[in-house]
Amino acid sequence: MSDPREILITSALPYANGPIHIGHLVEYIQTDIWARFQRMRGERCWYVCADDAHGTPIMLKARQEGIAPEDLIARVAAEHQADFADFRVAFDNYHSTHSDENRHYAGLIYARNRDAGHIARRTITQAYDPVELMFLPDRFIIGECPKCGAPAQYGDNCEACGASYSPNELKNPRSAVSGAVPEQRESDHFFFRLADFEAMLRDWTRGGSLQKEVANKLGEWFESGLQEWDISRDAPYFGFEIPDHPGKFFYVWLDAPIGYMASFQNLCDSPRGQAAGLDFHRFWSKDSKAELYHFIGKDIIYFHALFWPAMLDGAGFRVPSAIFAHGFLTVDGAKMSKSRGTFIKARTYLDHLNPEYLRYYFAAKLGPGVDDLDLNLEDFQARVNSDLVGKVVNIASRSAGFITKRFDGRLSATLPDPALFAQFVAAGDSIADAYEQREYSRAVREIMALADRANQYIDEQAPWVLAKQPGREAELQGVCTMGLNLFRLLIGWLRPILPGTAEDSEIFLQAPPLTWAALGEPLLEHLIAPFKPLMTRVEPAQVAALLEASKEDLSHQSVPATDKGEVLVQVDTSAHLLRDPIAATIDYDTFAKVDLRVARILAADLVGGADKLLVLTLDLGGETRQVFAGIREAYNPRDLVGCLTVMVANLAPRKMRFGVSEGMVLAAGPGGKDIFILSPDEGAEPGMKVK
Repeated sequence: MSDPREILITSALPYANGPIHIGHLVEYIQTDIWARFQRMRGERCWYVCADDAHGTPIMLKARQEGIAPEDLIARVAAEHQADFADFRVAFDNYHSTHSDENRHYAGLIYARNRDAGHIARRTITQAYDPVELMFLPDRFIIGECPKCGAPAQYGDNCEACGASYSPNELKNPRSAVSGAVPEQRESDHFFFRLADFEAMLRDWTRGGSLQKEVANKLGEWFESGLQEWDISRDAPYFGFEIPDHPGKFFYVWLDAPIGYMASFQNLCDSPRGQAAGLDFHRFWSKDSKAELYHFIGKDIIYFHALFWPAMLDGAGFRVPSAIFAHGFLTVDGAKMSKSRGTFIKARTYLDHLNPEYLRYYFAAKLGPGVDDLDLNLEDFQARVNSDLVGKVVNIASRSAGFITKRFDGRLSATLPDPALFAQFVAAGDSIADAYEQREYSRAVREIMALADRANQYIDEQAPWVLAKQPGREAELQGVCTMGLNLFRLLIGWLRPILPGTAEDSEIFLQAPPLTWAALGEPLLEHLIAPFKPLMTRVEPAQVAALLEASKEDLSHQSVPATDKGEVLVQVDTSAHLLRDPIAATIDYDTFAKVDLRVARILAADLVGGADKLLVLTLDLGGETRQVFAGIREAYNPRDLVGCLTVMVANLAPRKMRFGVSEGMVLAAGPGGKDIFILSPDEGAEPGMKVK
């Protein structure tokens, strides 16, 4: 028998400024299934992760909440870990990039690449926010993509065409923090010479370490030339200061993947790691024989498949064995929507449904490619009810009662159909191959086909008929023993997907934790416990309640306040939703002073550091105004461009934290997602007075 493989697995690090939602869970469930499968096969497999805890967004959010960044990331870390644990995501270690281990390896990788000549220092002209008095990170500059012209793109890469570029290439840029037009100021920065590693990267990306479609995409970037990567940021910044360069900090994307190393080092130093004999260098040294795999979303391929292996190679560490990218999650065929309640937080899901329903549904649709995955809620209900409740669990419930009532819980000494059992055992090789290749949907199809065959066997043998016929007790015991052994095989193969249900099944069967090797031996002359329902059906009312609760998550948020720069008139159209008493009356002459004008929205962009705010560029018929409006939760900025709205045109300009607002848009609704811009008839023209 060969020695077990040594495998280290990671998922991309969740950002520590917000909750986990079901879109995130695609990746963590996919990774966890693979890790659990490897452990069931007897491999020495370790799964580590961490919170990505640095960067300007975290600094600004902490400032907005009036707390220290360390307090913010500690709170979010506790929330993340609770969500993951309840979704049965079994990390061997969960750490933070804001850690001593990460500081050590970030400094080490930087120093080794610097000493090898792979780091350049030069003075650059950089965007500076004159209102917030800070240099702007790439993602806090918004404008038009220099490659395809798409509006409202960040300063580092385009979400429309996938292009990567420097912030000074962005067209019509604006600060996402204040809304001000950035100024150009000089600053010293440090750059990683990615082109130094072109030959190595070409070989590695075409050597089987990436999915074919990912390798092809990287080929486009090679053709356009590998650009130097700015790895430094100016103060103020929440992160690690670059050694010997006060006021300069490592860019968050430099130390984020290093978090994989830091988390594993933290595991190695822990009592559990020491008891297992874990050695950091055995996994990360240049000549390592261990396997290293990263599971990531397709949106961060550029950083993981180019910069990360290059940095590792330049610092004398090994490169990943492979990187597995996956697609995005849609719900009912569309992007997750707050207004429809399909933007579902992990915790909201857990409040209403069994986490293993979602694990199973994702597995049933996940393949080895980067295609997007759709959560069709009607199909979700039908598949869980049919496959898990109606097929797999049903086998146990149909067999266990007879064993408990008629045979004191004892299984028979032999199987009545050993050939059928052998056929099921033999199918394990194909199922294992499907898991290994991350073809979870194939594994599920094969398991469910066998579940159909097991139910067919029980239907053919009809134990309920045998139970009524005197003298056929041994036959009845054998048929039910056969049914429970087939169930044990099925639940064993599903164990990576349904760990909680598998554990409950092991308690019911009074069997040790199921391993792949142990599944080949049947349970005979064995006592089982009385059967308890292992799963219940998904009811439409539960899904409806989940969607409604997801809407409530948003509507319960507070109304935008003007001291945060959110200029918005809100008109509640239902009395029970009014948050404040109606204000004192005004006379008609006072009201007539309000100049309401039709305006066309020329541009709509996000505002960094504001959860509910958009900055609108409005055309008043030859005159352009900038207005801040608290409608971010209700509208995708791109959907607003070209629309008509009504604004208060004679409101005095007001300097807000995010910039100057030159008016006020009118909207109606209770807040959150339910805010509606009052669009006049399309026959209206910008600048037209509203009477």
